[in-house]
Amino acid sequence: AVCEQPAVGTELAGGRGSAGSRAQRRRPASSPSRCLLPAVGLRGVAAGGGYKGRGTSASPKKLLELLCSLSLPSRDSASPSRAQASLCAMAASRCLLLLLPWLVVAPHSPPGCKIRITSAGLELVKQEGLRFVEQELQNITVSDLHGKEGPFHYNISQVRVTDLQLALSDLHFQPQQHLAFDINNASISLRFRRQLLYWFFYDIGSINASADGVHIHTVLQLAKDGAGRLKISNITCNASIARMHAGFSGTLRKVYEFLSTFIISGMRFLLSQQICPSLEHASLVLLNSVLDTVPVRSDVDEHIGIDYSLLRDPAVSTDTLDLDFKGMFFPRAREDQELENHAVEPVIKDTERMVYVAFSEYFFDSAMHAYFQAGVLAIELQGEKVPKDLEVLLRATFFGTIFMQSPAVDAPLRLVLQASAPPRCIIKPSGTSVSVSAFLNISLVPPGRPAVQLSSMAMETKLSAKVFLQGKALRVQLDLRRFRIYSKQSALESLALFSLQAPLKTLLQLTIMPIINERTKKGVQIPLPEGMDFTKEVVTNHAGFLTVGADLHFSKGLREVIEKYRPAPTAPAEPSTQPSAEPSPEPSEGPHQL
Repeated sequence: AVCEQPAVGTELAGGRGSAGSRAQRRRPASSPSRCLLPAVGLRGVAAGGGYKGRGTSASPKKLLELLCSLSLPSRDSASPSRAQASLCAMAASRCLLLLLPWLVVAPHSPPGCKIRITSAGLELVKQEGLRFVEQELQNITVSDLHGKEGPFHYNISQVRVTDLQLALSDLHFQPQQHLAFDINNASISLRFRRQLLYWFFYDIGSINASADGVHIHTVLQLAKDGAGRLKISNITCNASIARMHAGFSGTLRKVYEFLSTFIISGMRFLLSQQICPSLEHASLVLLNSVLDTVPVRSDVDEHIGIDYSLLRDPAVSTDTLDLDFKGMFFPRAREDQELENHAVEPVIKDTERMVYVAFSEYFFDSAMHAYFQAGVLAIELQGEKVPKDLEVLLRATFFGTIFMQSPAVDAPLRLVLQASAPPRCIIKPSGTSVSVSAFLNISLVPPGRPAVQLSSMAMETKLSAKVFLQGKALRVQLDLRRFRIYSKQSALESLALFSLQAPLKTLLQLTIMPIINERTKKGVQIPLPEGMDFTKEVVTNHAGFLTVGADLHFSKGLREVIEKYRPAPTAPAEPSTQPSAEPSPEPSEGPHQL
């Protein structure tokens, strides 16, 4: 520790030397020797800076106050020497390193896409999930039950579930990251094979049993995995059976009724022990395979892809489940490229619809930035691809003089329209717009000769964007609203272009905009599992983001999706053995269990 040391030769505790006496006389009684900083760790520092041992601890705020006091000498102490000042500076730097975990706060990354599932949507999920649970419980396998009670030998086998009655069920949100699924007062009907041996008497038949008062309480914990995908990370399950009945028939019915206590109690125990393992496998394996169908990083087209990875674990309240997705597009040629998000974070307040999806300006800006980086925000028209109306207009107006001055006046015309910067999206309550800055180069292309550039014009356009949801695809329809063109070469040419504003806008609306809308026709998929679609979508604009409220619809059942993506069983490798001389025509049957 760095402490205020007395003079050399002074004893720290009870010293009697002369030097120690002189040091004590120089130091006022109100300023005892005190340790300023601990040598190692953050424990042992109390308010005021005195070291009081390992039994005390100090908060980061107090440590900061202590650190600041190092730069100022105490009023009632002598001025520190140069060596002491160096030691204090060294100790201060070490203390700063210790305080870094408290001083550095991880930044909150706003999502580009946010999805909220409400209680109404969870009710629909419960209906489909209940059918899935019934199917899983019907596939329960119960091990055989056999035993001996005096001269009686019994064996219960081939247990199978014949009917389920899950009348009372509930699926609800449970803060902070959980879904709770409860089944109360359910009944399970069973049928199994009986075998009884009493001395020389042997009886065989079937028994119908019913488990009543079945209670199942399951809690699913939702979390983000390493790849940014939503997963069921853990499950807690409790199952109990209140009572069980069995109906016996046959010649030895009285004997079975005598043994019913052993058989029924054993069957109830075995059945209750198989419910939770079955649901755990259904959740951690089968349902997670459905969540694997949610796209995380996928290709939109041949130029760009999208990153739908979760930024953090889901936030669960009593009525909603919120998922924050990155929602960033990237050029496929540079998939590691990141675009920093400075847009407004979407805020969803509504809870009436089943699901809400919010998109910030960053979502659309990253798409246009990715297209710009991929070099596809350019259109080149040459020769016959140039619309005849546009060519006639250009040759008949101010450009006619330029054409006449060129020796290749009859050469084909080439137009190159290219964005000069990534377009920007602006979302307001009144609507959504896209601002585009571009340049238009007009050239003549004589056959076998270099192109002759006639003019280079700058364009500033504003497009209105209609955002709508169809199925699970988010689509955008663009329309040209404002258009301004000016020359990059001279003010005189800009004045001459003024008369072309309206005709060029009309031709661009008729020729260029259909090409752009054809590229955006496919849209981009929303991160939902396969088999789940949106219906009755309503788009609402806000300041800096827009929301889509919709209802959910299952186009495929959970079982259908699971079976589609279930891995095919691999055939076991055939052993390399020598073939027998006389193969048996039929396989031998194994012994039957008595």
